[in-house]
Order: sequence, then C-alpha cells, then structure tokens
Amino acid sequence: MDDKILARLPRDSHATRFWWVRHAPVPEVKDIMYGSLDLDCDCSDQNVFSGVAARLPTNATWFYSPLIRTKQTADALLAAGATAKNLIQDERIIEMDFGDYNGRKIVELMAEREDSYLGFFPASPFDTTPNGESFSDLAKRVADFTDDMHEQYAGEDIVVVAHRGTILAALHNALALPLETSVSFRIDNVSLSRLWRYSNIPADGPQYKLGEVGWLP
Repeated sequence: MDDKILARLPRDSHATRFWWVRHAPVPEVKDIMYGSLDLDCDCSDQNVFSGVAARLPTNATWFYSPLIRTKQTADALLAAGATAKNLIQDERIIEMDFGDYNGRKIVELMAEREDSYLGFFPASPFDTTPNGESFSDLAKRVADFTDDMHEQYAGEDIVVVAHRGTILAALHNALALPLETSVSFRIDNVSLSRLWRYSNIPADGPQYKLGEVGWLP
C-alpha cells in the first residue's frame, strides 16, 4: 500500500489505549442512592476479578479515583494477577457529584422524577443535581483527564478504574454522543470498556475507535 495512504490510517502505535474498569459492587446500600459517597465495595467474586485481570495489558499505567472503592477494585485486580507499572489517583475521574441526591432512598428519588431517564441514570443528563453537578460538568472534567493522558501516554496503555458515570462520560466524549443517548450504555460492576484514541487522524475525522463496552468474563 502507498506510504501516503498508510500514514493516514489509524495505527495502534499512535493510539492511547484506554482500558476503563468500573468498581466492584457496593452491597450495603442497595436501596440508597450512594452516587459520589465514599463507600467500600465487595471484591469477593474471584472468577470475575481473575477473568478481567487476565484481559488487562501488562506494564500499563493505572489510575483510580479518590473514592475508596476504585482503589479497592484496583488492588483486587492486581491481587488476581494483573500487573501495573504504577498506580495513580486522579480526582477528575471521580463519580459525578449527585449533591443532595446522595444518601436518599432510591424509591423516593424515582417518585419525584418526571423525566424519561428512569432506569438509565440517577438524574436526567440535561439537569444539574441540587448542590451537585451535571452530566456535562462530568464530561468536561473527564475530557480534561483523557486529553492529558493522550498527551502524556500516546502509544501506551492506560488502565482507569473508575465509576459508571465516569465511563459513560468517556464514551459520550469519544463518540460525540448527544446527551439523550449518553447514558444508554450498560456498565456493570468490574466490567471492562476499551477505547483507542489516535494521534495521526485529521481533526475532521473520528479520533477514537471503540473496542467493547461492559465486557465481563
């Protein structure tokens, strides 16, 4: 193939390869909106952790959010056989701040809503939560994180242990999704979602390729 054509093709050697993992389940608050509260998670499902750990790249840089459940999940993946070059906390990948919704009973919050996003997300992606933030706010700080990672780690693997909202925001940004479909992905606990961001694509073309969303062994 002509060298000029080859130069225009997306190449993994030019890509920042993002491996997004959602934290493990938080069983103690099944009927409570825990959102951005700092709570422990349950990392006891060894089959899931071993399967996801075996899929992750070796010698990658890992990031986790300031909420303890992401560090616990990262530690459990490493204990299950994954390897990391280093492990770094970054506040930009913390879960969306649901403000006054945190700690409230889910059935009460659902009864108060009139939007069309029940069962998709704890709030409409168009709204700012009381004393919290909006999905657009979340998407902006996740974009800031991924922009920095792409600048610093182009051509490398990045494992990011984060939250459903954070991963939805990453998908929203990567695929230039409208807000009404930004919360349409199923992201189960400990599931893996992969995105490649390329450095050699013209600005008017797609910058990302999507691997899979919500993969579990």
